[in-house]
Amino acid sequence: MTGYGAFVKKEFVEFYRSHKLLIILAVFLLLGMMNPLTAKITPQLLENFMPEGMVINIEEPTALDAWMQFYKNVPQLGLVVLVILFSGMMSQEYSKGTLINVLTKGLARRSVVLSKFTVALSMWTMAYTVCVAVSWAYTAYFWQGEELRHLLAAAAMVWIYGILLLAAGLFGSVLCKNAYGNLLITGGFVGVQFLLNIIPDAVKYNPIALVSRNMELIESGVQFDELLTPVGITVGLIVAFVTAACVVFNKKTL
Repeated sequence: MTGYGAFVKKEFVEFYRSHKLLIILAVFLLLGMMNPLTAKITPQLLENFMPEGMVINIEEPTALDAWMQFYKNVPQLGLVVLVILFSGMMSQEYSKGTLINVLTKGLARRSVVLSKFTVALSMWTMAYTVCVAVSWAYTAYFWQGEELRHLLAAAAMVWIYGILLLAAGLFGSVLCKNAYGNLLITGGFVGVQFLLNIIPDAVKYNPIALVSRNMELIESGVQFDELLTPVGITVGLIVAFVTAACVVFNKKTL
């Protein structure tokens, strides 16, 4: 087994032993169930809690409402949990001093960085797949026969954006020796994207479109071709962050 493969295996084992695997799966499983259930029962809850004598016409929920909940909850809750769970990717290694032994035995520094990213990407992919599958299954059960366009493309956009956050977090974790610095860098990066959204000419290039324009895509308010530019920029930023993390770590004093 190569040094990279051995380190990936070690990371998977530690992720399991620290109960982070259970946490991330539980959170995204809950989110997957909550999205269609919230859309289904919200009208009934509103009727039950309305003052006596007040009558409000509430439209019957549809599959579109379920996916609207999905693209509200996953970016606002799921991605926050993802960033927090992986905020200590490198800081724990710095504090424990465990990297010195493996590096002196010949493990390449870039293998450490790429191993961390591989495990984070795998966990995110697995948890997010569970979330999408559960949401799709419940939505199909509650609203049989309703078909929506571009569901897979819209879901893939959130997945790619999650990878971007992991890549930014990896760079922050290599740059800073504590999890707080990582969170600050990742949060600042997202904050800059929200500020760029204020500029009309920057909207079509902004990666934040991958988690803010999903419903427009499903409702055909925007063509997928219009989102290829932010998707391409996001992929480029992922490569840039991971490359920068490798370069910085190569020069880092442990």
